[in-house]
Amino acid sequence: TLVDSKKVRQTAEEYIKSLDIRCFGPTQHSGTLSGGNQQKVIISRWLLVTEKILILDEPTRGIDVKTKSDIYHLIDDLTATGLSIIFISSEMPELINMCDRIVVMNQGHTTGILNRNEFNQEKIMAFATKEIG
Repeated sequence: TLVDSKKVRQTAEEYIKSLDIRCFGPTQHSGTLSGGNQQKVIISRWLLVTEKILILDEPTRGIDVKTKSDIYHLIDDLTATGLSIIFISSEMPELINMCDRIVVMNQGHTTGILNRNEFNQEKIMAFATKEIG
């Protein structure tokens, strides 16, 4: 198969702009970017191949506050377009602020499901520490 270099560059430039990826240009290797910008590159790659569901596992771990905010805004924008996001995080405030529904698991088992109007740290912790079996 032939690769359309112009299309690849155009797509990269669109994602650089829309995700506010801080780089010198589309030819810069992602390994030379900051951690937050590397996260954005990874998200852009997955957006190329998905239209319905995106799974984000600890998408803001180890990145600065500004980039966390950028990723939160990106997630909001993506869900506004109809994309569903499964958001996995160990940061409870992040889950409470970003999710519409929280599924709590312990040892690989679902121990509780909460809708937005039911969110509070006590309920989440009760499900997270619930005895299994």
